[in-house]
Amino acid sequence: MKLAVKTLDNKAAGDITLDETVFGVEVRQDILHKMVNYQLAKRRAGTHKTQTRSEVTGTTAKPFKQKGTGRARAGDLRRNIDRGGAVVHGPVVRSHAISLPKKVRALALRMALSVKAKEGKLVVLDKAESKDHKTKGMAEALAKFGFGSALIVGGKEIDVNFARATANIPLIDVLPSQGANVYDILRRDMLVLTKDAVADLTERLKG
Repeated sequence: MKLAVKTLDNKAAGDITLDETVFGVEVRQDILHKMVNYQLAKRRAGTHKTQTRSEVTGTTAKPFKQKGTGRARAGDLRRNIDRGGAVVHGPVVRSHAISLPKKVRALALRMALSVKAKEGKLVVLDKAESKDHKTKGMAEALAKFGFGSALIVGGKEIDVNFARATANIPLIDVLPSQGANVYDILRRDMLVLTKDAVADLTERLKG
């Protein structure tokens, strides 16, 4: 699969051949769905917490005698029906992460890359570098491509000026090649890869 390489000014800079085993695999929606669920579940904090009966502050003394009062029996005043009492079966601190085989995760990333390639929403840049950190110039440069929502994936390290220049542009995300993931690829309309990113992802996912 051949694709034209562009400069940051949207000018031609040659061609690049994309590996079919990475950018041309058959797409399965169920695997992409599982991967997105895996990512979103894994990033949940899981710090929600309610107090159980043993954790509520209060005396454990029996408030009144068992019989003869005409009232329902009570062992203490920390029951869920008491004011200020405990919560029954409430949330506790836990991990929401679910398991997904490593091979399936790698396959899902190849599928996400293939989706963008097949839809014509993949752009390859020669380099993702900027002379300064000004947002205005970078916004004008990206506007030449005509997309308003994009994920830009650079090489192993992102140019500092480029990262700063794109930081305040709405719907534009920038990640190093190691951080490329299914959720961020699918949540943006366009996928922009540098030549270094293509090489890194191909090496990481090939075979």
